[in-house]
Amino acid sequence: MRKLALLIPAVVLVLAACSQAGSPTGAPSVGGGATAELRSTGQSFDASKGVAGPVAAPAPNQGIPNPVAFNADRNLILTANISMRSKDPWATSDHAQAIAIGLGGDVLNLNQSGKGDNRSATLTMRVPASRFSDALRQLKELDGEVVTSNVAGQDVTDQFVDLQARLAAKQTEEQRYLALLARASTVDEILKVDAALGVVRTQVEQLTGQINSIKSRTEFSTIVFAVTPLDPLTPPDTGKAWDPAKTVARALAALAAMFQVFADLTIWLVIFGWIPLIALGVALFAVRARRPAAPAA
Repeated sequence: MRKLALLIPAVVLVLAACSQAGSPTGAPSVGGGATAELRSTGQSFDASKGVAGPVAAPAPNQGIPNPVAFNADRNLILTANISMRSKDPWATSDHAQAIAIGLGGDVLNLNQSGKGDNRSATLTMRVPASRFSDALRQLKELDGEVVTSNVAGQDVTDQFVDLQARLAAKQTEEQRYLALLARASTVDEILKVDAALGVVRTQVEQLTGQINSIKSRTEFSTIVFAVTPLDPLTPPDTGKAWDPAKTVARALAALAAMFQVFADLTIWLVIFGWIPLIALGVALFAVRARRPAAPAA
């Protein structure tokens, strides 16, 4: 009996120690699972606060920012403008087209101009908004260097929700007019209800068009991509070395210029040299005429 009394407290102490040792191991497993799930959705978990926050965006590479900070739960119109320089702008623009088409997008506009080393290209393309970051990443990996880039997002969530609410109200109003039209008994009632129904249907079509336009702009992002040639390499300055051939060429050019001056002066003298001779002859004649005649012997 005494041995049984000593055995019972020992069993209780062992069970308490096992329960205390097992409780810390369960908590980290839950936290680790939550952290892994948040990482897969682009969030991080703060253990001290118990809240999730956005993961810091990675540093941009070659001047193109990565729009990972945009909220995927919002209706955003994403646009990007990228300017790049490459050795062959036409080939680079062709690769950019292939990137857009490969991601499920299309090319809206393409302009390739110039020839030789002065070629340039500009294209406007659309890619699915879900592949927007992939498109920017592949564009910055093209052969060339990014000069300028700009990525912007326009939040149209409130406008989209407002249009959907207005559309739902107009569709409800359309159903009421249809019910009234079914119960109309006179021609005058039918015409009035039909006229009001036509106005409501026009508004429904306008709201539907606006919603579809916003959906198209939010589902597909626009990228304007411009490529110009690289700056030509300037030849290294090797210093001014004496070149006898250049000196002889400059001396011959100076001699030819002197002969040309003398030839021009000779031509002027031949053409206009008789004028001063005539003036001199007239002066001599006048002087002789004024002299008194010598007396006869």
